[in-house]
Amino acid sequence: MTVWDDLVGQERAVETLQRAVAGDLTHAWLLTGPPGSGRSNAAIAFAAALQCAEGGCGTCHDCHTAKVGSHQDISITRTELLSIGVKGMRELVLRAALRPSGSRWQIMIVEDADRLTEHAGDALLKALEEPPPSTMWILCAPSVEDVLPTIRSRTRHVVLSTPSTHDVTEFLVRAHNVPRERAAYAAKASQGHIGRAKALATDEATRSRRNMVIKLPLLLTTPNACLDAAANVVNAATEEAKALTEVADAREKDSLDKMYGVVERGRRPREYSPALRELTDAQKTRAKRRILDVVDRGLMDLVSVYRDALTLQLGSGSALVNDEIRTEVEMLARRTTSESNLRRIEAIFKAREQMLEFNVPALLACESMMVSLHLHDVA
Repeated sequence: MTVWDDLVGQERAVETLQRAVAGDLTHAWLLTGPPGSGRSNAAIAFAAALQCAEGGCGTCHDCHTAKVGSHQDISITRTELLSIGVKGMRELVLRAALRPSGSRWQIMIVEDADRLTEHAGDALLKALEEPPPSTMWILCAPSVEDVLPTIRSRTRHVVLSTPSTHDVTEFLVRAHNVPRERAAYAAKASQGHIGRAKALATDEATRSRRNMVIKLPLLLTTPNACLDAAANVVNAATEEAKALTEVADAREKDSLDKMYGVVERGRRPREYSPALRELTDAQKTRAKRRILDVVDRGLMDLVSVYRDALTLQLGSGSALVNDEIRTEVEMLARRTTSESNLRRIEAIFKAREQMLEFNVPALLACESMMVSLHLHDVA
């Protein structure tokens, strides 16, 4: 077992990274690929292989600590907020200037390089222009266009692809002992998104929420039904996000209380209130991003239903993503036209853009979108 084993369907990228470990190195790398393709896992595997004396054996101390996130010379910057600010990036740049404490490299991984603010990007650019000889930067982003041109021009680019349904199925069976039938369903429904596939394969609640979403198109027969559907999608996303963040929020609050001695002393020092306010603001921003992420996944599930309807209408012969509801998809294809379904897909992507790029409230964007999806062209 090596550090590369969990990279699903990325043979070409792995070959490139293995050649780099063998000596074909540069000081900065940019790993790009669609959501769920395994960019972060590839970055961590690459970092582990660089630190490992055997190039990524998967069993030594360096490989193990890199994989669990405790390696002393590998720093991972990931954000659950909407952006990475200049303060955090300056701290990372200062750390990058240090010599490795016990390894060959000081490795800095930035998982969401596309979320860098303008000032954070400027801070990173200075570090890339004058890199210390023992420092390696690994940046991750969905595409090269999501990264500032001045930054990407100073990196070596490695592209990850969307894993095939077969590769994802085999991974779920091998790595998570998922029954093959359920693994095949999760692989197809996730459309190559590894994290989404694992959730669908192992969590009944996730499967139930997806089933609710993909059955919406035939229910959007009146304006009221459209508004109700939007509310249901956003409420379900809010509940899921709350479940994901509650434990982390409580743990962070407890750590802050202990740091300032609130528990032991029974009173709050003067510095506590500003720190608590900063933590609360960060938690609110994280919760907002979680909600947007969950809603966005639901919208992509909706797109897959209209895509399936188009597949039947145009007779392309491609396999359906939602084959488990083939009867409903066939009914949708009969009651709509290919042109109207293309407009519906466009409306969904417009809603995603409004939420993610223009900060439109999720409920408002979803209400507008659901009205556009209204099933009014019944035969």
